[in-house]
Amino acid sequence: MADGHDKLMVALLAVPESTASTLYGMYDMLGSTGRDWELFVNGVPGEPLIHPMIVSADGRRIRSPSGLAIEPEYSLADCPDVDLVAVPDLMVAPDEDIAGRHPAEVAWLRERYASGALLATACTGSMILAEAGLLDGQDATVHWAYSDAMAARYPAVRVHRNRALVISGEGRLILGGGGTAWHDLALFLIARFLGVEEAMRVARLHLVDWHHIGQQPFAAFVCRRQTGDAVIADCQEWIAQHYDQDAPVAEMVRRSGLSERSFMRRFARATGMSPLEYVHTLRLEESKQLLETTDLSVEAVANEVGYEDASFFGRLFRRKVGITPTQYRRRFATLRKALAQQQGEQAPPSS
Repeated sequence: MADGHDKLMVALLAVPESTASTLYGMYDMLGSTGRDWELFVNGVPGEPLIHPMIVSADGRRIRSPSGLAIEPEYSLADCPDVDLVAVPDLMVAPDEDIAGRHPAEVAWLRERYASGALLATACTGSMILAEAGLLDGQDATVHWAYSDAMAARYPAVRVHRNRALVISGEGRLILGGGGTAWHDLALFLIARFLGVEEAMRVARLHLVDWHHIGQQPFAAFVCRRQTGDAVIADCQEWIAQHYDQDAPVAEMVRRSGLSERSFMRRFARATGMSPLEYVHTLRLEESKQLLETTDLSVEAVANEVGYEDASFFGRLFRRKVGITPTQYRRRFATLRKALAQQQGEQAPPSS
């Protein structure tokens, strides 16, 4: 948490092009975390876990493109230290160039990123990060209608038009692609900072379908390579390529040169998971991809990722993911095909 605060401090950056519905939607969803679940379950509001605040260049009222007034709480100069800055989507035309339009906001985002804040964007908000140069050499996403223009305008950015959520900058740049991606983005951020269970509570309260994109990228995110402990980072690098081997935890202990007890303690401190939990997470992530993209049987998928006992794999998958492998395939393989078809229909005709 930001210095001197026991809550997650989140700044929502407002500019004249900001969509009020996304800005205030994120404000309400983030602000409900920890508070509203207790109200509905026990009748008494809980302690809010997130303090969202709306900030703008000068702190003055902004008239959004729809005509609604946006009331910032802070100017950039007065904004307190925050853990996270979120940039909601912008109402601009795909071919509209925003270069040079927001110099104060661009400079402030650079400063916040340099000071350690995590930056997140919804849909076209990613263009402000691109304008700030923070996406140079990074993977990014944006609404499909803007992807070609963004790629042409910012050639140093690797734009992925088909991805709903992209995590870059060693986990400190998080971008949601679609127009309503802010739902999943907000849930993802809650999960990132406060845990999956807290995010699931918010999803239930707001009737948001978490499984559309939420759980998949979260699992991939928590398994990103850590750099704070070189010994553990080396083991993570190795396990990313060898998670399907027999006794992978024992091999990581051997590679580390540590005693088993010391290794277990340092691994948990670096990753937030035990080594075995980490291995299971990697295996389940790979199994999701195989279920989505191949016709392999569930038994074959289990074997591919390192489980000889398909029944154990099925039970583990259901416990961790919430649905069976077959249900997952039915849901997400179909969704993947539908998205691919939609993107193909939206692509310009080849000349």
